[in-house]
Amino acid sequence: MLRHATKRVLGLGPATSVARTRILPRFYHERVVDHYNNPRNVGAFDKNDPTVGTGLVGAPACGDVMKLQIKVDEETGKITDACFKTFGCGSAIASSSVATEWVKGKQMEEVLTIKNTEIAKHLSLPPVKLHCSMLAEDAIKAAVKDYEAKRVGANNKST
Repeated sequence: MLRHATKRVLGLGPATSVARTRILPRFYHERVVDHYNNPRNVGAFDKNDPTVGTGLVGAPACGDVMKLQIKVDEETGKITDACFKTFGCGSAIASSSVATEWVKGKQMEEVLTIKNTEIAKHLSLPPVKLHCSMLAEDAIKAAVKDYEAKRVGANNKST
């Protein structure tokens, strides 16, 4: 009797009429794993540098905090470099890493068109992790806004 019960519990016995529910582990997409294990552009620039814009955003609900910085060529308005530091889950780190890759070499106006849905789709984020891509979009916008505020401040000081 015990042998038959053990086989049924382990799923080794004959099929029963009771439907078995398999619990499947949740896996991250390979792009998330790649950006988590090998994050691109981790670091920081001097926030006082007039060519650097800093975006610091957070999600209190989950505790993720993201700092994304851009370095801009003042003559062309093109982003020449980007870096990030993120405290959070693998999806937040991957979203930050992707964002820094996507903004490099682009004009300021162009990076403002990057949407969280594009980042989420690229990383195949599940709905429960969409806030990570939203943070990345917000960080890009905040970094651009910070850079533009520095330029306005510098122009006011020179006049």
